[in-house]
Amino acid sequence: MGKLRGFMEYNRLNESVVSPKNRIKNYKEFTLDHDEKELQKQGGRCMDCGVPFCHSGCPLGNLIPDFNDAVYENKWEKALNILHSTNNFPEFTGRLCPAPCEDSCVLGIVNPPVSIELIEKYIVERGFKEGWIKPVVPEFKSGKKVAIVGSGPAGLAAAQQLNRAGHSITVYERDNKVGGLLRYGIPDFKLEKEIIDRRINILEKEGIKFKCNTEIGKDITSEELELNFDAVLISTGSTIKRELPIPGNELKGVIQAMDFLPNNNRVIDCQTKMNEKLTAKNKNVIVIGGGDTGSDCIGTSNRHGAKSVTNFEILPKPSIERNDENPWPFWSFKLKTSSSHEEGSHREWSILTKKFVGDKDGNLTGLITVEVMWDKKEGERPKLIEKNNSEKHWPCDLALLALGFTGPEKLIPNELGLKINDRNNIEAKDKFQTSRKKIFVAGDARRGQSLIVWAISEGREAAYEIDKFLMGDSKLPKKEKEGDLISVN
Repeated sequence: MGKLRGFMEYNRLNESVVSPKNRIKNYKEFTLDHDEKELQKQGGRCMDCGVPFCHSGCPLGNLIPDFNDAVYENKWEKALNILHSTNNFPEFTGRLCPAPCEDSCVLGIVNPPVSIELIEKYIVERGFKEGWIKPVVPEFKSGKKVAIVGSGPAGLAAAQQLNRAGHSITVYERDNKVGGLLRYGIPDFKLEKEIIDRRINILEKEGIKFKCNTEIGKDITSEELELNFDAVLISTGSTIKRELPIPGNELKGVIQAMDFLPNNNRVIDCQTKMNEKLTAKNKNVIVIGGGDTGSDCIGTSNRHGAKSVTNFEILPKPSIERNDENPWPFWSFKLKTSSSHEEGSHREWSILTKKFVGDKDGNLTGLITVEVMWDKKEGERPKLIEKNNSEKHWPCDLALLALGFTGPEKLIPNELGLKINDRNNIEAKDKFQTSRKKIFVAGDARRGQSLIVWAISEGREAAYEIDKFLMGDSKLPKKEKEGDLISVN
């Protein structure tokens, strides 16, 4: 543990940030550095729990009390080694993870939980600063070759693990740069892309080959892939955007969030100029969808200079505290206010969009909504009921659809003859292995839209199974049991 009774002496440390008024002037990350002594104290808040529920709350099974104690003892390199033993990319999760570990922190039952994610971020940043994070080149080569299709967090984690097992790894990416949604989806103000490049540089020095602008089924055939590699991992993510099939959805100004956000990433990277159709400048913006993607649209719209930003969510407004339906240590469905919400937005709950309205030229001018309520009966799925006489017209020049994803694109599964399950994901019959013996699947393509921390976990677990498939056994680390405290599918 950290400090005896430290959880009674020290308060939770929240990350300091630039004020909303100043941070929306650019796309830089807006968090401020903390004094090391304060971070050590935060590590000292970690309790000597009989059962550290944070372990099972974390999909990676991070050894949280261990690295908290090392930080408290000012042993930062030791903390880094502990953190890297379960997490390949803590610089990503330390910025982007919603921290389910903190929701299951035992201290959180009665007091604010330990600032686990904050500590994680500063451990890895200290590691880069001190030069402790160096390429790990495998001592021997197995002679086996593995192709990984998709360079998001699942593919990258699997690539590093399999490379360290001695296999020759080639990662195929259809975009022009590596990173998947980390690169083209997550706004730069949450993850500056130099953070990705810094890690990719290490992976390349470890011996991993990256081939961008290469799409399976178009630039390379499935036959070539199977012929040239001993195993193939599909980690393409869940990228089919959910539509909103209502009248007027064809109007100019109704835009998918995952067209809006990647375009902005490319503009910031000086790859393209801003598309007038994809800018929120001087527009009344309505973001439909209350998740992380919707929040990212809000933050980006404010940086564009939107006239107004409104956020619609079809679900009721969550409570501020846990309720009987949502007990500790499960993931808490409490009201969450993101940094983007703080920067300026109006939020509407229990609202359903019924129709988009446009002018004679086909431009979006507004939308029609109704208020809804949810009828809950034990043993049945909640039913959506529209309230009578609740119709309302909203002026809107840009409607951003942040409704999630329905599964992976079907080109690669079709090319490789893979089965799709009833959840529209690539089916893995056992141990991440698909219906084809040498082809495996991991990440959102297997489990559906989920968290970055789950993607890394999936990549690591798939790497273990692939190594075992190739060699008969594996010395790669493997979780004994998949965490079962959270579900975000």
